[in-house]
Amino acid sequence: MEPLAWPRPLIRLIRVRDLLWIVLFSALALFGPDRTTMMSALLFSLAIYQVAESKIPWFLTQTGSAISFLIKLVLCYLLIGWTDGVASSYYWILLFPVISAATSLNLGGTILAAAAASLAYLSFLLRLKPDQYIPPDQIKELYLRVLLLLLVSVLTHHLVESSLTQARYQAAAEKLAEANRNLEVAEASVRRSERLAAIGQLSAGLAHELRNPLHTMKTSAELLLQSVAGENEIAREMAGFISSEVDRTNSLVTRFLDFARPLAVHAELADVHQAIDRAIQQVERHDPPLDAVIYRNYSPDVRPFPFDSELMERVFYNLILNAAQASPAQGAVTVKTRRLNGSIEIAVIDRGSGIDKANLESIFNPFFTTRSSGVGLGLPIVSKIVDQHGGAITVESEKGEGSVFRVLLPVRPEEA
Repeated sequence: MEPLAWPRPLIRLIRVRDLLWIVLFSALALFGPDRTTMMSALLFSLAIYQVAESKIPWFLTQTGSAISFLIKLVLCYLLIGWTDGVASSYYWILLFPVISAATSLNLGGTILAAAAASLAYLSFLLRLKPDQYIPPDQIKELYLRVLLLLLVSVLTHHLVESSLTQARYQAAAEKLAEANRNLEVAEASVRRSERLAAIGQLSAGLAHELRNPLHTMKTSAELLLQSVAGENEIAREMAGFISSEVDRTNSLVTRFLDFARPLAVHAELADVHQAIDRAIQQVERHDPPLDAVIYRNYSPDVRPFPFDSELMERVFYNLILNAAQASPAQGAVTVKTRRLNGSIEIAVIDRGSGIDKANLESIFNPFFTTRSSGVGLGLPIVSKIVDQHGGAITVESEKGEGSVFRVLLPVRPEEA
């Protein structure tokens, strides 16, 4: 049998503090020196008002706090007046309106509230009958009661102000820490952009210088194949090796140029999910085939928005391909989209080998790779394309746990 559970709306409506107020006033009604019907009604009214006050937002304003203080003061005044006036053992109940005022009003309002409560209490002296009087030895206690109201109000206000100041300092410290984190991310992005720009210029110059000799070698190898006799198999084989290696090197030079060449982003209204689907189809047609299962987790809130579909398809292809290659046999790769703070987030998640923490900042650097067959230009080109879109790319990874690459593309509110 399942245990009984309180409904959540009821839990939010009734708090522990409210229950304590009810218990306190119920105890006063049951065990106090005066257990008449009028006394019980006044205590019940105070309890209900004390609980209901925190549920009404208007009472949190300055005007609402002042009105709330007056209502409590009137109820407490009636309660004290019903129980012997100035000699009532319930004089301390005036602390409730005084403390409430101290927690919501400024220092001037707090002192005025304490003065009003003191005058209300002292006004019972005017209601003494001719045969009633205050013994001289009790006058000092009367002064102490009035002084107590003033001291409690000021001390409560001081504690509240100290708590608020501490909370403001804590909030400022958290904002400063967040600003420092954002600054570190921005500095890392700037350093990466500077490295990309410098290496891009070097790659462009080097690639152009290599193109001409490569073309000469390619042409020479083809002429050699045509001129070598058919029975000279070794020479023909060597010429074939030269031609294929020149093609491979020329492909590498082309990738250098792709990296170094300024990108022209042609943003048009497109569906990011369709671009991801095309990238996944390319990964699934990869030769040799990859033994990974790719899952799609698309958010219906992500609608078409302007971006360069062709360039972003290259981004998704590289990220999904890397994730599939890092995954174990039949490993899962998940592509997830969602709206996030004015941006569209595309996350590529794998449970593969992960990335060493020492390499996390270097993986977007050109020519950095941990694979023997890699060149180290895939992720730098990805980062460059995302930067050209005004977006950002981040990575979270644990060695042996997998990686999460997140691409954030900015979207105007009307487009999101």
